[in-house]
Amino acid sequence: MFGLIGTVIIGFIVGVIAKLIMPGKENIGLIMTTVLGIAGSLVASYAGQLIGWYQAGQGAGLIGSIVGAFAVLWVYLKFKSNA
Repeated sequence: MFGLIGTVIIGFIVGVIAKLIMPGKENIGLIMTTVLGIAGSLVASYAGQLIGWYQAGQGAGLIGSIVGAFAVLWVYLKFKSNA
């Protein structure tokens, strides 16, 4: 249970940092910011495992998670602007 709460808190922090780095205004709420951070961490973990930076079962660090969240936010904004 505490692992899930920790994941949500870290996901929120990573999502907020990614939103601060991204230029422009993103109109997404707190829940979407948290989902963004969690998704960015997952993307960074799997991409790092494919590249060989991380071992299987090893998660991305804070910087990797922020980069992953930034990439997820960029893709989200591209799809949103085309819709």
